[in-house]
Amino acid sequence: MTIQAQIKADLVSAMKNKDEERKNAIRVALGEFGRNDKKELSDEEAIRILRKLINSEKEMLAAKNISEDSAFIQILETYLPKLASRDEILDWIHRNIDFSEFKNKMQAMKSIMSHFGSSADGNVVKQILQDM
Repeated sequence: MTIQAQIKADLVSAMKNKDEERKNAIRVALGEFGRNDKKELSDEEAIRILRKLINSEKEMLAAKNISEDSAFIQILETYLPKLASRDEILDWIHRNIDFSEFKNKMQAMKSIMSHFGSSADGNVVKQILQDM
């Protein structure tokens, strides 16, 4: 089942259970999905949209000086795949990246992100490369 299909199924469940927070969060996500040209999204596209929604919500909370995540963020994060840890990313870099092939370390980011895809946070990868 795709992420988009799972979210649609969860909307029905949230409506039956009268879970207003979950229902509202899912409707926002489905609204963003609907703004796309394609009717059915791949999991990668759905993940990208969900991350965009989560990031914009976090920015809004930060602007209001609210430190805790909202229920909206927590609900949407349940649909995201588990992110690779810093140690997993660092281990993979040490085993697979030859920095002599690049003019600077940041050019290796494309290779790293293409391997990990949506299971790695680009900011974490960037920080790892800067720390090396």
